[in-house]
Amino acid sequence: MTKPEGQKIEQISPCSPLYLHPSESTNHSLVPSKFNGKNYDLWSDAVKTALDAKNKLSFIEGNVKKPVLTKGQEETLEAVAWRQCNAMLKSWLRCSIEEDLHASINFSGTVVEIWKELRDSYSTGNSPRVHQLTTELAECRQKKGQSVIDYYTKLKTIWDELANYSKVHQCTCGAAESIRKEREDERVHQFLMGLDNNLYGNIRSNLLMDDEITNLARAYSLVLREESLKAATKEKDDVLEATAMAARIPDGATKGRNYGEKKDDKDIFYCTYCQKPWHTEDYCWNKPENQGRGRGRGRRGRGRGGRGHSERANAAGVSEGDATKQGLTAEELVQFRALIASKGDNNSNDKGSLFEDEDWTGGA
Repeated sequence: MTKPEGQKIEQISPCSPLYLHPSESTNHSLVPSKFNGKNYDLWSDAVKTALDAKNKLSFIEGNVKKPVLTKGQEETLEAVAWRQCNAMLKSWLRCSIEEDLHASINFSGTVVEIWKELRDSYSTGNSPRVHQLTTELAECRQKKGQSVIDYYTKLKTIWDELANYSKVHQCTCGAAESIRKEREDERVHQFLMGLDNNLYGNIRSNLLMDDEITNLARAYSLVLREESLKAATKEKDDVLEATAMAARIPDGATKGRNYGEKKDDKDIFYCTYCQKPWHTEDYCWNKPENQGRGRGRGRRGRGRGGRGHSERANAAGVSEGDATKQGLTAEELVQFRALIASKGDNNSNDKGSLFEDEDWTGGA
């Protein structure tokens, strides 16, 4: 379209609330966290901040009025711009609210009417919310296993929301600095009071030893440093404990190690062959090849049928699966059991039978 000579084309100034940038879209959400019916106060504050950045806050506050046209008057440039901005803001609000709530909100009116309806329907009021936040602040503690960052973030969220409800005006006189310092000290005490006493009791005492309490940022930084130091120390202690545990286990016993169900059994090691405790496979008398080892010295004791009973028990404990592992056939296994049984019967009447170190089967 060519511009007629001598005619001026009207344009909306970029500084005007009626101005819309060409990149603006109707499917744009103003805030990352949508309104779900329970977070109105935080959501509305975030929406107002976003609209203020776009120079559109005056629309929902009702300061930009709809241009009035007389009957038969052609729509002016300002009227067109206002209609477009109103439609754009309604789309932004719709995209910033969960879809489940769309049916309960009337989007047919102006953006000012929609904003007022949301405020009247979902705003809980200052007094109940302030009481709730104050209670949460008094009960805020670092839970077991909770990081310092998560604990501080929760505190900071409560402080910031309470500040939105504060009716104290900013002071510009000489007392402004002392008021700010007093509020800062109060937050430092609240932060230190909620820390885990077992982990950060010492650093809390050190910070409170000074007559002049440090600022909140400095206290937070020192506690974070203490948390990192404790994490590094714990990792080092775990490595040393694992190394010491490995040193207490004899060579060859780690294969069959079984910790069991009880915590006090964690230092017991088991034989990989018979699964009995306190000996290794090399010294297991349940293995046929170890039956004849170690005659001649050891601990002496007297008892009835000691060796015969032990040998019969060893023979009975040899299963077909164990025999297969040792290369024995089923017939050889039967002969082996009969031989051991006969030897045991011959020795059962010998009251002078000796128990030797190597005869120990590892039984509890």
